[in-house]
Amino acid sequence: MNRITPAVDKRILILLAGLMWIAVGAMLLRLAYVWLAAEPVHFFRIFAAAGVAAALLIHHFGFLRIVDKNLGRILPMQGKKCVFAFMPWKSYLLVAGMAAMGAGLRHSSLPKPYLSVLYIGIGLALILSSIRYLRILLGQLKEQGP
Repeated sequence: MNRITPAVDKRILILLAGLMWIAVGAMLLRLAYVWLAAEPVHFFRIFAAAGVAAALLIHHFGFLRIVDKNLGRILPMQGKKCVFAFMPWKSYLLVAGMAAMGAGLRHSSLPKPYLSVLYIGIGLALILSSIRYLRILLGQLKEQGP
């Protein structure tokens, strides 16, 4: 079974985690932008500002703790690990639940501008928090040397 497991170095796991957070964050921000683009400029600014404020709170009090927990698990790893080990298996269930909730909210009767605040908050917080993964990765690469 180990022969067919796609195994990678911990630096690749850190890179994958950072890129995944950026990709999901960008997707959420794009959806929020599409919803807000139809609004008058002053409403766009109000909803966007509320989303940015939410992002700073979500980033600082929520996602940074998750990043630190994931890094605390990845950094001590020795040798090659499964490519999907950039997050624990329980988190895959959480992500599936969050995706289902997001789909439910998108198809609900909630006004999209109000929903955009949540999407901006989570999307921008994901991107901001991914910076920690990338900073740690750069540190790992510097330690390795040329």
